[in-house]
Amino acid sequence: MYETKLRTHTCGELKKSSDGQNVVLAGWVKKKRDHGEIVFIDLRDRYGVTQVIIEKERRDLKEQVKNVRGEFVLQVSGKVRKRPLDMVNEEIATGEIEVVADKIEILNESEVPPFEIKDDLNVQEELRLKYRYLDLRRNTLKETIIARHKTIQSMRTFLSENGFLEIETPVLTRNTPEGARDYLVPSRNHIGKFYSMAQSPQLYKQLLMVAGFDRYYQFARCFRDEDMRSDRQPEFTQIDIEMSFVDEEDVYRITEGLMKKVFHDVISYELDTPFLRLTYKEAMERYGSDKPDLRYGCEINDITDIVKGSGFGVFENADFTFAYNTKQSLSRKQIDEYNDVAKKYGLPGLFYVKYTEGELKGSIVKYLGEISKEKLIERLDILSGNTIFIASGKWKRTLETLGACRRKTGNDFYIEGRGNEYNFLWITRFPMFEWNEDEEKWEPCHHIFTMPLDEDIKFIESDPGKVHGKLYDLVCNGVEISSGSIRAFKKDIQERIMNVIGLSNEEAEKRFGFLIEGFKYGAPPHGGIAPGLDRLIMIMLNRDNIRDVIAFPKSLQASGIMEDSPSEVDDRRLTELGLKLIKKKGS
Repeated sequence: MYETKLRTHTCGELKKSSDGQNVVLAGWVKKKRDHGEIVFIDLRDRYGVTQVIIEKERRDLKEQVKNVRGEFVLQVSGKVRKRPLDMVNEEIATGEIEVVADKIEILNESEVPPFEIKDDLNVQEELRLKYRYLDLRRNTLKETIIARHKTIQSMRTFLSENGFLEIETPVLTRNTPEGARDYLVPSRNHIGKFYSMAQSPQLYKQLLMVAGFDRYYQFARCFRDEDMRSDRQPEFTQIDIEMSFVDEEDVYRITEGLMKKVFHDVISYELDTPFLRLTYKEAMERYGSDKPDLRYGCEINDITDIVKGSGFGVFENADFTFAYNTKQSLSRKQIDEYNDVAKKYGLPGLFYVKYTEGELKGSIVKYLGEISKEKLIERLDILSGNTIFIASGKWKRTLETLGACRRKTGNDFYIEGRGNEYNFLWITRFPMFEWNEDEEKWEPCHHIFTMPLDEDIKFIESDPGKVHGKLYDLVCNGVEISSGSIRAFKKDIQERIMNVIGLSNEEAEKRFGFLIEGFKYGAPPHGGIAPGLDRLIMIMLNRDNIRDVIAFPKSLQASGIMEDSPSEVDDRRLTELGLKLIKKKGS
């Protein structure tokens, strides 16, 4: 299948039907077992493992491999032989055969690796990243890279069959405010000026719609100078998709079809479509998150109407009171852990009640009348032993706090063993703007190139907080897979949106002039979405770290440990670029 000058077959290819064939294999030594008269070598490449046997009369070969150890690169010529039935290895694809060596050539030697090449590896991640090329020989990582390839191939097929053109856009662009900090690249030909590494192809893909390419996609490399976490990288890949003459329903349909095909092609999983839809408000008030995990219940309930009038000061003075039932009996120590979560979100703590011996118990129960208790039990579906958490305050902070506590409940009690479930949903109708109290100004909730809902356009200047956008996020198992929107394709609406966040027409022209100029020449209605390839594969393969699905990722400190990046640059290069380094205080 993969015959070259150095091999006729791969190490995962030979079967019982290959019995008697003369073959040439090449690969790495996974293991050598010297039994004196007979020597066994497990030869490995990315396709699998084949057992090679050196029989007792071949003293020359045994002498030749005497010093061979793991990760030596060998070429083996020999004859395929069926193994006896009691010697079949059912754990590998080639387990029914072995290759009797006739000739062995050591193509290259290997030093002793800094860690063993095996799946159940227990070493620090920094060491694995330093020797990533060795780490990638392990099956667990190899399989993710192969799955990544299959995902890309599946997506290309689907999008091409649906009329999309793959078009590349520039990586070096101008600085634009898209939410995160840009990576800047100094220009040698334009001293004092900088390119930005594109955070996304947002402006370019919109201009492709203006150009008449009504269906575009790209596996776009994106760059954001953000703080690292388990599902972030400074450079990542998104599947950028844009369409003309569409509304939200068209984007939902294409995206759901894409996800359905990918999950079928890559992991043989059949997704049910259409996906569930929740508005931002519904998601927040039921789950305390705009990316809820639906693999478990524990929904949040508004109990403001039940506790208002109780006489308890916290409830009386709060805008809202929300609660959720953990469906668990928690100890005092566990309850303290939830209070720690609440404090991280800016609340002094949580109230809790338990239902034991047929009644509610807790510090706030004395403020509730019998009717209020009955309503609480009914609304929260409280059963014997259940622990309920209650929080009061402003709408968003209170819900986000309970949402974080709900996630802890899910991780502690409900998620284990459910990694192969995939609960997709759309979050829709996000607010366009949110008020920054510290800076006393409106800021975009998502990005500023979004069309408001038709009925909300009238509020853009008079009451920005009432404006909701034609925005949508695709979420799976508590992770945001992608975001998108129907774009503000009319020049006047785009300028009005920019003005709300403090961008004057002059400043907007300076930053986005080429987009605004393009909108003067008949921009069509258009919209799109950009699923994150790395996060999607991470979810699909049930991995909990995005670095495990990228061939050469950066560390949590955004450094390349293997290649030692970022690196210093000598003074000559800095002078050539018109730059001078200024040391920070304390550095």
